Amino acid sequence: MKIRSDILRIYQSLHTWVGIGAGMLLFIGFFAGALTMFKQPLDRWGSAPAQMLRPVAADKLDTLVREVLVAHPAARKGFTLHLSQHENVAAPVSWSAGAGGRELDVAGKRWQATLDASGKLQAQQQLPSLLAELIDMLHRTGGIPGTLDGEYLGGYLMGVAAIMYFLALVSGVILLLPTMIKDFFALRPGKNRKRFWLDAHNVLGIASLPFHIVISLTVVVFAFHDQFYDSLAKVVYREQPMFAPPPPPAAKPYAAVDMLPATTLIKKVQDVAPDFVITEMLFMRLESPRPMIRAAVASPRHLTHGAEAGYVMVHPYSGVVDTNMLPGKEGTWSGRVSPFFALHFGSFAGNTMRWVYFLFGISGAFLFYTGNLLWVEKRRKNQGRNPAPLSQTRATMLMAAATVGICLGSVAAVGFTIVAGKWFYASSGNINSTYMSVYYSVFLAAVAWAFWRGAARASVHLLLLCALAALAIPLTSLAAVLLPSLGLWAHGSAASVGVDVVALLCALLFLYGARRTAQRVAHGPADSVWSVEAASAQPAGAGARGQEV
Repeated sequence: MKIRSDILRIYQSLHTWVGIGAGMLLFIGFFAGALTMFKQPLDRWGSAPAQMLRPVAADKLDTLVREVLVAHPAARKGFTLHLSQHENVAAPVSWSAGAGGRELDVAGKRWQATLDASGKLQAQQQLPSLLAELIDMLHRTGGIPGTLDGEYLGGYLMGVAAIMYFLALVSGVILLLPTMIKDFFALRPGKNRKRFWLDAHNVLGIASLPFHIVISLTVVVFAFHDQFYDSLAKVVYREQPMFAPPPPPAAKPYAAVDMLPATTLIKKVQDVAPDFVITEMLFMRLESPRPMIRAAVASPRHLTHGAEAGYVMVHPYSGVVDTNMLPGKEGTWSGRVSPFFALHFGSFAGNTMRWVYFLFGISGAFLFYTGNLLWVEKRRKNQGRNPAPLSQTRATMLMAAATVGICLGSVAAVGFTIVAGKWFYASSGNINSTYMSVYYSVFLAAVAWAFWRGAARASVHLLLLCALAALAIPLTSLAAVLLPSLGLWAHGSAASVGVDVVALLCALLFLYGARRTAQRVAHGPADSVWSVEAASAQPAGAGARGQEV
């Protein structure tokens, strides 16, 4: 297929500039998003055993729920009955006395309760670790703080970046159409490093194109869902309700003492979802005119609305079941929306698909990183056409430093944040605030280091920092086993050990990357931005001669 050269130049310019404009923000989103595929293992790895209360037998759940509602009236506003027991599930029942909302409350404490060995209610208040939720927030916002109309500002910016990302995908495909068959799987290592990076960039982009299209479109929907819903309500639905109307309220508020037994409600969910595992049941507004229970049900065989589960709604007093959000039994609207959620979250086909999405997420981050590297090398090639001696422009040097600092800095910062949960648990008054402090301290320090030392030197240093951050994860678990006096802990479950193993493999990859980068810095072309010689020879006024960047 032959495309005119002027059209290719337009799409090349579009692909380059929208990629540069959104690349670094999307790198953070994709890297953190890859980690969210295993939120539960991360939570299990970092959950302190000191917070855990003993589980209770299934035949004791009715007694536990009844005593919690009598002894703690705040639980009547909402509590969660946890039916799956893991290291990150502190107790069979938990609830919060604070107000809910879309924003994470890093200082919000939760009550948790169980029955002790003698059958008496045991309740305590704890500050839960929000490590996995904070990484998910990083995935959704790119780490940009602040809110706008009750939503994270970074979420809106990520939506804008996703629009640019989709344009980059379309323009990139058009650019590759003339040579797609011949060069699709071509990887040409050798002295021409730019050619190799371009081949790797193209292979990853085309091979994962359906995944990237799905992610780009769903991110736009997630970022601007309120605006979409408002527009649909005004333009399409008008006077008709967009969603199914809720059941009519009772003549007067309900009383929690009249609620059906918990085991009866569990049985009702099991009857309508026999192929699913009930992980938890969220009891909401129990003494209001519209009480409701949202039961989370998991199955690897179905596309689910949530990141890990589908939902069954149950009325806690009448026992009426609503399967509008149960996979396979959804209503018209939910049946159309659920696949978008499932395709974005990878919440189907079990751990196999989670690993696939994890690898796609990491490769997507690599795609944005290599895109910026190719832009930097393109500047050098363009400069080589000028008669003046080669000297990197200031904008090129700054872009290279920003790419290294932001991308590698976010990776190192996440690694040290994960480790901080164990090392600072005992001494920190608020472990979630410590997570935030560690992440932004490491991230901003890495960015500052990249601009101070230059992209060439900083790339080696920050890759070693990433290796150290990843290696610290299994070393922390090893220290917990060998030196119990440190107050650390190491869970022996497959999920927790898996975190250590993956982190160790990542550390080895970062070490290999640092070694190869050091060779490039020492022996690569002297006029490259990745050369120490070029960075040292950079004059104070470089880039002011009108070079186009």
